[in-house]
Amino acid sequence: MASTASVSPTSRLSTFQVLAVRVDAVQITDVIAQMEHWIAARSAGHFIAFTGMHGVTEARRDPSFKQVLNSADLVAPDGMPLVWLGRRHGYDMRRRVYGPELMETFCCNTGPSYRHFFYGGGPGVAERVAEVLRERYVIRTVGTYSPPFRPLTQEEEADAQRRIRAAEPDVVWVGLSTPKQERWMYEHRDRLGVPVMAGVGAAFDFVAGTVKQAPGWMQENGLEWLFRLAHEPRRLWRRYLVLGSRFACEVLLELLVARKFD
Repeated sequence: MASTASVSPTSRLSTFQVLAVRVDAVQITDVIAQMEHWIAARSAGHFIAFTGMHGVTEARRDPSFKQVLNSADLVAPDGMPLVWLGRRHGYDMRRRVYGPELMETFCCNTGPSYRHFFYGGGPGVAERVAEVLRERYVIRTVGTYSPPFRPLTQEEEADAQRRIRAAEPDVVWVGLSTPKQERWMYEHRDRLGVPVMAGVGAAFDFVAGTVKQAPGWMQENGLEWLFRLAHEPRRLWRRYLVLGSRFACEVLLELLVARKFD
């Protein structure tokens, strides 16, 4: 494939637009190859956004967040609607790039090869994630940090940055939910000296066992939203019922306009 400016294994040409958000037509193996390339090159400041309907609608509502997403080094399609749209653009996209699956696959495939830092989750969650993945895949964990749900003070922010820099991780896994985690990676990409940051959202809670994960058949058929809505209706009703409906209408309109001009 054609290379990016940093001579990476993925191609910037293999992208498509969804409501003015760039999505990279990649699969899990592509993302892992790219991560390993960045680590081997010791080029710091790269971040990966795993986005789906929620991320795109947030970007549609907030232009500053759209800039954050479009600034990501990879925008992976973490949602079956984006996979279906990618197929419509002619890309061979068999599955979505599911953040939790990517994190576990990367750890499974690379084992003790790299240094991992876990940032995010509720009290004790990041520590539990590090423990579970270390036991499963013999990875090297070099630190964890669970920030409070309120904004950090300047002292807390400086302390968190010191911890990450001192740990010298190859990968920082970020579990803060969208859009908070993408904004955090965007703001810290040049401050930490880390080759890769990956915003994997609910992966922390899934691995730690604090939130139940949808069955595989629901994930593969675009029904994970229904499972999560049934389990967390008060928190997620607006995301899936209001924003989901808006996303569907706006994407349909975009497709109709594109067909008219085609």
